[in-house]
Amino acid sequence: MSAFALRFERVGKVYPGAGSCRALNDVSLDVACGTFNVIQGPSGSGKTTLLAIAGGLERPSSGRVWLSDREITSLPAWRLLELRRAELAFVFQDFKLIDILTAEENVALPLELRGVGAASAREKSRAMLERLGLGDRLSRRPRELSGGEKQRVAIARALVTEPRLILADEPTANLDWATGSEVVELLRGATRERGATAIVVSHDSRLADGADCQIGILDGALHRNGSNGQSGRNRGNRVTASEG
Repeated sequence: MSAFALRFERVGKVYPGAGSCRALNDVSLDVACGTFNVIQGPSGSGKTTLLAIAGGLERPSSGRVWLSDREITSLPAWRLLELRRAELAFVFQDFKLIDILTAEENVALPLELRGVGAASAREKSRAMLERLGLGDRLSRRPRELSGGEKQRVAIARALVTEPRLILADEPTANLDWATGSEVVELLRGATRERGATAIVVSHDSRLADGADCQIGILDGALHRNGSNGQSGRNRGNRVTASEG
């Protein structure tokens, strides 16, 4: 089995149209299993595109991508969907909650899609929402929740499946300090306690300070910002994120 949860090999992404925007430029990246990695960079630097390609939501214009020992670059859409359901979890910046479902139903849904029985899925959903301080919001639909509450529901939905790879885009945005700190501990705990791998786009110092590797991105190119211990190394034009 591969020592890496994710590998990019000279990945490029160009969005066609007037001016042809190049979002990623010849990116090579190795992310070791069981590590907590934070990606930082200014708006428009390619952070969200990198996450979308890592999770198979978008395809690169060039290069190759592996999840563990499986190359996913040319997998058909249905196989990518199966892979996402089985092993990945996303925390989107715009939440992507289903409007007609309650908070409890939104969090239970990915479990049910994996074949977990409805009663067990609801029980796990309630427990995760209560842990994030939403025990009194179980029956509320997204339109009845504040921005911070929606963020917590989205995080609960991602973590409830105990995924192997967590991809999170600004997961502590819109949260107060106490709740943000709880989310930081949940994400770190997923790597420490279950061996999951997390790749998080964030400007939150609490996430960055505890990362195994801090990776910078600017104009679609990666560089290592620094890290705890000896984690994260530049090897030529490749950034390697590994345990310190």
